[in-house]
Amino acid sequence: MDTRDRDALTAAKLYYRSELSQAEVAAEMGCSRPTVAKLLQHAKDRGYVTIEVHDPQEADEILIEDLTSRYTLEGVRIVHPANPSAAIMEDLGVAGARYLESMPLDGLSVGVSWGKTLLNIARNLRSTNMRARQIVQLKGGSSRSNLATNDFETITGFCTAFNAPALTLPLPVIFERVETKEIVEQDSHIADVLQHGRETDVAVFTVGSVRKQSLLMNLGYLSEEMSRELLGVAVGDACSRFYTREGDVASKRIDDLTVGIELDELRARPRRVLVAGGLYKAEAIETALWMGLASDLVIDQPTAVRVLEIAKTR
Repeated sequence: MDTRDRDALTAAKLYYRSELSQAEVAAEMGCSRPTVAKLLQHAKDRGYVTIEVHDPQEADEILIEDLTSRYTLEGVRIVHPANPSAAIMEDLGVAGARYLESMPLDGLSVGVSWGKTLLNIARNLRSTNMRARQIVQLKGGSSRSNLATNDFETITGFCTAFNAPALTLPLPVIFERVETKEIVEQDSHIADVLQHGRETDVAVFTVGSVRKQSLLMNLGYLSEEMSRELLGVAVGDACSRFYTREGDVASKRIDDLTVGIELDELRARPRRVLVAGGLYKAEAIETALWMGLASDLVIDQPTAVRVLEIAKTR
């Protein structure tokens, strides 16, 4: 190593490690600024210095390409949570709202589920010039506990943003008896709303994980026996329809008690926007994507990575 090499290393350490300016490096070394610039270039040419640029957008592009190709998605939006260790509902809500605002919803029927994620989307939707034909509640939303589903606030937010009337289902999402549910569904208004839900142009929904602390497990719909049954076999739910990792209905008994769009009906909608995130939901999200329930996806980056890892185990 000659004198020029040693000077180049000295300049590089002062500039890159100590973060001095070129003028400060020149003063430290007792030479001119142009000489420092030449020494820094020499350090690069000799391989003493390598510069890498880590662009998160490029990583996102790879993630989006992998998700799109694996699950035949029409669109994917990756969210980078401001604080990954905290709840990411707000970040997902903002990203989901912006994604929906970018879609051409004029004259279309939009189906909406409920839950914490959907509530955050509704709260972050801005007023638009679009006029959707109607906003349809995809499942019953009345709670039987002190926990709120916020279904009314959610659908109201969508109606306000997209200048559309609402078709609501003021019912429990899960009944105690099949006979009662069947009688209720025969009401002409209820039957009409359910049919409109099956025929929506765009469905906006989330998925839930099947855990004891999950919202749906604590709304008073499910007996302890039903909860134990689901905890043993289900990996997630979409529109309160529980499914297994194999994509099957987790419990026919509970499914028969549920009011709202069915999984096959959801899968048949032209556009199906899934907004979901959180590592604890990764298996539920991956299974929903594998089942073909979504055509569009809004998800946080860590969960997207985990979803693709799970996909490799199929």
